[in-house]
Amino acid sequence: MERVVELSSDEIKMAFVASCIEGAARKMGVSYREAYERMNNVGMIDDYLLGCYDALHTESREYVTEDVIECLLNKEAAR
Repeated sequence: MERVVELSSDEIKMAFVASCIEGAARKMGVSYREAYERMNNVGMIDDYLLGCYDALHTESREYVTEDVIECLLNKEAAR
């Protein structure tokens, strides 16, 4: 018998955030840790990735990756 594991909405959101960080890191050619630290330093994880989850998770992975990178670079440039 197959066992099904149900994830909470918080776990699903955290998996989405992790995939956004990983996708952006890969596309930018940096480590996951560096991408995470840069996004965390400008408040992107809470304010953008989690704050806009409802809209972002409906978009394609490619679009979200490009959008996340653009947002990161804009936030870093504004500092």
